[in-house]
Amino acid sequence: MIGFSDLTVLQIYLWQKCSWVTFYGPMVTSGLNRGADDARGYDEHSFLQAVGNCESGWEIPLLGKAVSRGVAEGRLLGGCLALIQTTLGTAWELDTAGSILVLEDRAVRPYQVDRALMHLKQAGKLKSVRGIVLGDFPDSSAPVKGSPSVYEVCERILTPLNIPIVFGAAIGHTQRPLLTLPLGVQARLISTGEPRLEILEPAVVP
Repeated sequence: MIGFSDLTVLQIYLWQKCSWVTFYGPMVTSGLNRGADDARGYDEHSFLQAVGNCESGWEIPLLGKAVSRGVAEGRLLGGCLALIQTTLGTAWELDTAGSILVLEDRAVRPYQVDRALMHLKQAGKLKSVRGIVLGDFPDSSAPVKGSPSVYEVCERILTPLNIPIVFGAAIGHTQRPLLTLPLGVQARLISTGEPRLEILEPAVVP
């Protein structure tokens, strides 16, 4: 299964109930239709590596910037921020303990991101997270000039966790070639130098 946005709920369900590895990446009419490496298309290298590489040790350049620098290992999980939040209190609520948590969305105001992150934090979902990969949150400008941006909201709430954090990765609702992330595998987040993910186990087998 490969996709993003609303599919987050189904991907979380399949992980929590069946331990299925899925792929957070392009869909037929959202990425694949525009072609490889098109601005509204998909990143061909990460796509082919994720769905076809049966070995570990390959990397995904995140094309973002470090909010907090460091290196951490954990299970790569997450997806669309709003959809992750809606799993709270359900029978398939995402278990984030020990994870490299992926969070992205689009067309959300900074105060909505603040609310969602604080909800996750107060629900204990950020307590044992080992690293965080944030998308670039397109179409999410502040409603009032001079008020905090999405980046500033994320920095304020997440930096005290003292874990590696990257903002602006080309994932999910991005206007750049969409990266493909294998959800459910062990990964290493490196936020020093050029931020990147190292995939420590294959998502597919021969």
